[in-house]
Amino acid sequence: MDKVNVGLVGYGFSGAVFHAPLLKVSGQFEITKVLTSRFSEVGKDIGAVEVVDKLDEILDDKTIELVIITTPNTLHYDMAKRSLSAGKHVVLEKPMVLTSKEAQELIDLAKQNNLMLSVYQNRRWDSDFLTVKELIDNENLGTINTYIAHYDRFNPEPNYQWREQKQKGSGMLYDLGSHLIDQALHLFGEPQEVFCDLWNQREASLVDDYFHIILGYQRMRVILHCGSIVKQQGPKYLIHGSKGSFIKYGIDGQEAALIAGELPDNKNWGEDKPEWYGTLYVNEAGQEMEKPIKTIPGNYPAYYQGIYNCLRHGASNPVPAEDGLRTIKLLETAVKSSKEKSVIRLY
Repeated sequence: MDKVNVGLVGYGFSGAVFHAPLLKVSGQFEITKVLTSRFSEVGKDIGAVEVVDKLDEILDDKTIELVIITTPNTLHYDMAKRSLSAGKHVVLEKPMVLTSKEAQELIDLAKQNNLMLSVYQNRRWDSDFLTVKELIDNENLGTINTYIAHYDRFNPEPNYQWREQKQKGSGMLYDLGSHLIDQALHLFGEPQEVFCDLWNQREASLVDDYFHIILGYQRMRVILHCGSIVKQQGPKYLIHGSKGSFIKYGIDGQEAALIAGELPDNKNWGEDKPEWYGTLYVNEAGQEMEKPIKTIPGNYPAYYQGIYNCLRHGASNPVPAEDGLRTIKLLETAVKSSKEKSVIRLY
């Protein structure tokens, strides 16, 4: 097999949990260098791989084709720009970068150098989202009028790691909001208007830990919500259409499995708990029906399968940088809306 040699930049939570295990089991990638100070963790998880302390040691290696950047958000732009300038294909953790200007510059640079630039939006392959997308695509709910997605947690005390330090690109909007906005764009395209209420509800929080976003699409409303002090969580998805409603509780289990050290190489990977299957409420032949909908298994490995197919077979980029740009633009608009306490009309 014609493997893709990878330089993995960063081996914190994202690199160790969301990237290395997927690359390890794919059989299509070879991690040849890792930029990190966590020598022992890399050796334990990946094995005999060279650990380096400078990005140039990856960029100067002619055998490395793909650079995967999993560092804090503030480092994404500079590292991606240097990697593209060195002739490397690039995968960037979400959010792609901090501003739409930076995103556009990277897109232009990748095009100039005929390189792939992709954003790691793994939540497109969550079990619940795959199920929601199929129901919408198959028109089981008819014309959608209301789409509500939650990403709630119960973390009443800030941990003050980099995502919760007061700096640009930190906070829940850029962290979890990136996922919810990307999913909404993936389903419905760009909205006509945006309203956002952004706040830090925890007294000691240095960054936003709550957001409530309303995206307007003519008659349809998309509501994206995140709270950090939610002890008893409600439905993850509530979707209402002209034919019926779908309600789904629980959360995709792939992250928890990866944290526990499981690898996505078994036939039961990504399967949902039966008690968390969603319910479809419809009227059929005058009869009110409640149908349990078996959740489509989650499939994070599909992202890197798509990357391999893009690099080796000319297939479409699974999450092109242009999608990342659209997400960043909406994040910027959400911040503006919250500051101005107004609805922002896009077109």
